[in-house]
Amino acid sequence: MNFFELIQMVGENIWIYGGSLILVLSILVFVHEWGHYIVARMCGVRVEKFSIGFGKEIYGFNDKAGTRWKISMIPLGGFVQLFGDTNPASAGHSDTLEDGDEVREMTEEELKVAFFTKKVWQRALIVLAGPGINYLFAIALLAGLYVTHGQPVSPPTAAAVMEGSNAEKYGFKPHDLILTIDGKGIEDFSDIRREMMVALDEERHFVVKRGGETIEITARPKKVTMTDKFGFSNSIGILGLIGAEKGILIKSIKSIDGVEYDNKQQVLEELKTRMDTTFIIGLKTKESGGNEDSGDSSVADQINDATIIDSLIVAPLTDKNPELWQTEDIGEEVLYLSNLQPEKFVSHTMMTAVQSAINESYVMTVSSLQALWQIVVGTRSATELGGIVRIGAITGETAMQGIIPLILLTALLSINLGFINLLPIPMLDGGHLLFYGIESIIGKAVPEYIQEYSFRAGFVFLIGIMAFTNLNDIYQLIT
Repeated sequence: MNFFELIQMVGENIWIYGGSLILVLSILVFVHEWGHYIVARMCGVRVEKFSIGFGKEIYGFNDKAGTRWKISMIPLGGFVQLFGDTNPASAGHSDTLEDGDEVREMTEEELKVAFFTKKVWQRALIVLAGPGINYLFAIALLAGLYVTHGQPVSPPTAAAVMEGSNAEKYGFKPHDLILTIDGKGIEDFSDIRREMMVALDEERHFVVKRGGETIEITARPKKVTMTDKFGFSNSIGILGLIGAEKGILIKSIKSIDGVEYDNKQQVLEELKTRMDTTFIIGLKTKESGGNEDSGDSSVADQINDATIIDSLIVAPLTDKNPELWQTEDIGEEVLYLSNLQPEKFVSHTMMTAVQSAINESYVMTVSSLQALWQIVVGTRSATELGGIVRIGAITGETAMQGIIPLILLTALLSINLGFINLLPIPMLDGGHLLFYGIESIIGKAVPEYIQEYSFRAGFVFLIGIMAFTNLNDIYQLIT
């Protein structure tokens, strides 16, 4: 898709792209700021402003507690301003108030409801509540989906192996069941995909069940660059294992063990003689079904500018492919590759759903931390950092797929928002928590001038990051 086609597609669906972005961001910002707000109130702190968005107020009202609730013109964030702070970022405080044309000191009653007079553990709790509620919100969304729709689980088995891939090189075979990677238990094929994506080309230790035998394999995925239809690029690791979620359309098979066939019927007859053996099938690109550990939905699709999956090592079983022996033409015949049930939806009670959602949130956080560290040490490019442009593109594309994918994306973004805000960068919640941690250790607050300079540096850093990510997004879109 070229740039002009992309612009046309987004333009035709501008309300979906723009509306879904504003909706999701507004929900996440409200949840985050509400965490600060509700814990501040519980700790006896007066909240002066609760704003969704920045800039000029569009609509607002005052509640009985004196808080100004408002929606502002720029819907790309929000803030809660606590009583006694000189700005919404809590980068400074003052014990004086403007009273008409005069400036007076706070009364004893006013000092009691000021944020800066609270104990350090209370201030830390108020700050922590923002990212904390983002995690709780994500867990609630995921758990709700697991209870109402079940949790999709695909077995961590190699239904097939890409010919010429690192999986073949290191000795993986069809029907290998992956038990652990670097000691981590593997329950779902998506666990393999996620581990390889973050690993890039780093070595990993696998424990694999093959038949009745348990073996160990040390392997490296191949680092490749994935580029989506918007032009956004990401480095990922690809091992070359094919998941069990889908089969291969018979009409997409062009050869078996190097011998090419003219039509589907010839392929069908040859496949019948090959059942329960291991062989290689060649694929017509862009037409087959399947799932590779890169997360790509079609094993024959282009992985990046230089790599196309065009052949697979398979070992299909007779009892998993009864349709191949039907005499009537059923249309889209499929060759099923896995020896296990391709996918199932696991039913959950509320308790088990919450446990699974917590585990998923933990895994996402660890993956984000690993990817961020790779950017810091230089093994992953900083150009993979996305700004509001990339988030908008992904959100709009997801919204067009339906409400369930959009809810899943909202949960993921909520986790990312919580994670980012916990980073120890001044101006973010993590920066405040760092200062409160130092205060609790040394027994007194870090001097305000040090905090002020730190917050200024943090502000410049964050503005720089925002400018870089969004300019990078626009550049990738154009090029």
